[in-house]
Amino acid sequence: EISGLYPKMSKGHSKEELVFLARVAEQSERYDEMVEYASEFCQIDSVLSVEERNTLSVAFKNVVGSRRAAWRVLSSIQGKEEKKGNAKNVEKVKAYKQKIEAELRKLCDDILKLLNDNLIPSSPDDEAKVFYLKMKGDYYRYIAEFVTEEEKAGIGENALGSYNEAQEIASTKLASTHPIRLGLALNFSVFYYEIMQDHSKACDMAKKAFDEAITNLDNVTDDSYKDATLIMQLLRDNLTLWTSDLPDEQADQAHQIYAINPLINTNTLKKK
Repeated sequence: EISGLYPKMSKGHSKEELVFLARVAEQSERYDEMVEYASEFCQIDSVLSVEERNTLSVAFKNVVGSRRAAWRVLSSIQGKEEKKGNAKNVEKVKAYKQKIEAELRKLCDDILKLLNDNLIPSSPDDEAKVFYLKMKGDYYRYIAEFVTEEEKAGIGENALGSYNEAQEIASTKLASTHPIRLGLALNFSVFYYEIMQDHSKACDMAKKAFDEAITNLDNVTDDSYKDATLIMQLLRDNLTLWTSDLPDEQADQAHQIYAINPLINTNTLKKK
């Protein structure tokens, strides 16, 4: 059973009731309780509809995302206090960061357990399996952001394995414009850039995903067009940012290799 950070409020409810409660919690912006409800309905029945798996994803994304943001703020404060030479304040901030890290680790471990024990083995189709494997890679990546260098190598390998498995399926089973495949490419490339520090690989992956999608953009269905083009824009934004961060000589080479056709602009992403 998933042991969350919060008191149990969901015992005795059916899956349908828990899905409803999770949505109510979302609308009320009570994301900690949304996680509890979503975790519970996944254990009752691990075969989720698209809407149910999105509910699960939103729940964990919010509770983990707020703590990741807090951790980054604290890291910035710590750096400023270190420059001032204020050792007492540095220790206070470090202690606060450790509290946030413990919460992050608990939440990430909870969703990873759900994915490994329930959701991935019960995936009803390739789309669902890619979705869950991508989530698995994401939450290992989030752990890798704050663990020690000794731990980071193993956690990074776990993320890499999950992303690779997802990519193997997505590249053959999902269209190049499928939002889940594009989202995987986006997050996998961020993993290479931020965790693996392989900037060339990150740029290559992002550009390849964008180019393959832009070629097939006219074939995108109306229901996925908005999501697909939004992720494509994020891929392009990352490429622009990443190549601008390189030293001048490397940047020139990177732009020659990775820069997206300048004729492709925002208007190109509009449905014809």
